[in-house]
Amino acid sequence: MNKYIYVDNSSTTKLDERVLQKMLPYLRENYANASTIYDFGKISRKAIDDSRNCIAKMINVSSDEIYFTGSGTEADNIAIQGIANMYKDKGKHIITSKFEHLAVLNTCKKLEKEGFDVTYIDTQANGIIDVNKVKEAIRDDTILITIMYVNNEIGTIQDVYEIAKIAREKNIFFHTDAVQAIPHIKVDGSKLDMLSMSGHKFNGPKGVGVLYVKKGIKLDNVICGGHQENGIRPGTENVAAIVGIKEALQITYQNLHSNNIKEKRLRDYLLEKLVNDIDGIKINGDMENRISSNLNISIDGVDSSELMVFLIMNGICASSGSACNSSSGKPSHVLEAIGQKNSAIRITLSSENTISEMNRIANVIKNSVNLIRKKQKC
Repeated sequence: MNKYIYVDNSSTTKLDERVLQKMLPYLRENYANASTIYDFGKISRKAIDDSRNCIAKMINVSSDEIYFTGSGTEADNIAIQGIANMYKDKGKHIITSKFEHLAVLNTCKKLEKEGFDVTYIDTQANGIIDVNKVKEAIRDDTILITIMYVNNEIGTIQDVYEIAKIAREKNIFFHTDAVQAIPHIKVDGSKLDMLSMSGHKFNGPKGVGVLYVKKGIKLDNVICGGHQENGIRPGTENVAAIVGIKEALQITYQNLHSNNIKEKRLRDYLLEKLVNDIDGIKINGDMENRISSNLNISIDGVDSSELMVFLIMNGICASSGSACNSSSGKPSHVLEAIGQKNSAIRITLSSENTISEMNRIANVIKNSVNLIRKKQKC
């Protein structure tokens, strides 16, 4: 793996060795089903309960408000469809934004086909949602507002607590996709109604997520099955992954401040080199209200798909958009939402990246842009 420079951490992160070691006993020795009544199974049940309690404390909620899912996408679906189906007699209007993750947007589109009315809020050119626009969109039949905490492509941070406050004043449920926020922001779930997270975004395992649902909120079943997770997410629990996401969140929050400082230093160093060496660079999204690891740039006259070829050839793992739609060949709906007509490169760092890697990335991009522009002149 040393031949690669990995700067696509908003797509996925490397499993922390300490997390793996905590998971292994539940993959090999303590493998019993947590739903069984014998002592062997109770080992798995205790691991799940301990993980639930620990995660609840870290995001300032109660343990009976935490549900384990198979992914962040699944958590989003359970929250949005669960509210829509349970409370449709009170109203069928939902508010979201135009640059949400596809897990939210496609769920809302599905609900539109089922007779729900969805308002898609415009975002400002800097990638920040105007809270007043959300407030203005509220109607008497609005039952849910779902706005992401941090955008997965441009890394901008939304004022979800203020939106949640407005929603509570109007007796409207509020959900946030916090998948990209968790690695960088200490989240206070008590100020929200529902929150989604995904383990593989903060050095935990793939295939596990968490959904926080405030006590008293009822969700209609999106998945039918047994009694696991109080029926909200039935299916035999992935004990090892549940232990893993708990351990990963602990490590993340223990090192949150130092990781943010290092990532920002690396990002700003890389950005300065790129701006000094290449004409026509535009930064997509506000640089102040933004997570420390994210750099999303467009370069005048340079198509990101062509630039990505050079990056791949040089072993640099970045993205031309979010990983969920970068292979579709479709324009980024996030860039469209902020009025950016050019394509973009997304570079998302981790605390394990180095200055020498930033120098290498900057040189590859500079040389590649020069080659692309030279070819265009021919």
